[in-house]
Amino acid sequence: MDPTDHRLLTFIGEHRFVLPAHAVALLRTSDEAAGSRLRELTDAGYLIEEPVLARQPVAYRSTRLGLDAIGSELRPLSISLTNYWHDVGAAWLWLAADNGAFGPTRDVVAERVMRSRDARGLDDPFGVRLGGLGRDGRERLHYPDLLTVAPSGRRLAIELEITTKAPVERERILAGYAADPRVAKVLYVVYEPPVGLALSRSVSRLGISSLVAIQQVRGPGGRPSSTLRRTRGIARGEQRRAAELAR
Repeated sequence: MDPTDHRLLTFIGEHRFVLPAHAVALLRTSDEAAGSRLRELTDAGYLIEEPVLARQPVAYRSTRLGLDAIGSELRPLSISLTNYWHDVGAAWLWLAADNGAFGPTRDVVAERVMRSRDARGLDDPFGVRLGGLGRDGRERLHYPDLLTVAPSGRRLAIELEITTKAPVERERILAGYAADPRVAKVLYVVYEPPVGLALSRSVSRLGISSLVAIQQVRGPGGRPSSTLRRTRGIARGEQRRAAELAR
């Protein structure tokens, strides 16, 4: 398989879906060139092209054949309308991290990759312990949306927080991060000021301001359709500021 196609399939496989603009940024190519590759991979059965929202680009997600082609043990996922804008933003954050926006990295790990690796019982798990057991009787764990690992082994957890969690849930996660010595820093990326304010209050209450940074990504208006543009700001003009906060 062409190395470029392999890289594109790997990127798509690690996310629930991607948009054509994600492929353009990953490959650093033109809209036409990226679109041509996506269509060829779809025609070959590696991807599914799926219209999701009106007036939004079509989405591409992996098939079982596409995942097998890159040797991935992940399973194909359907698109969640509830989490659509979060998934779009998470893919942009992965691209920003891969491009060095948050400092040098030796690995950039998406949430579903972390969960898959931990399910296989590999050494040095990614899950952050929250204490107690879940409804399934297993240890309660939390996974960030993204994790970067620096050449030194330093871990930066990145969370894309679109809505405000209940204080108890939010502070349980924050306390889990504070108790995990493997996590050197947590960066919360938020769209709306109230979400950032709620996080800030919890961080202050727990006394972990040195651990947690909060980055608001600004965009025009407050409509969900602007979410893509806001998150793309991390991968473009706001890289320097985000990197400074992540240190």
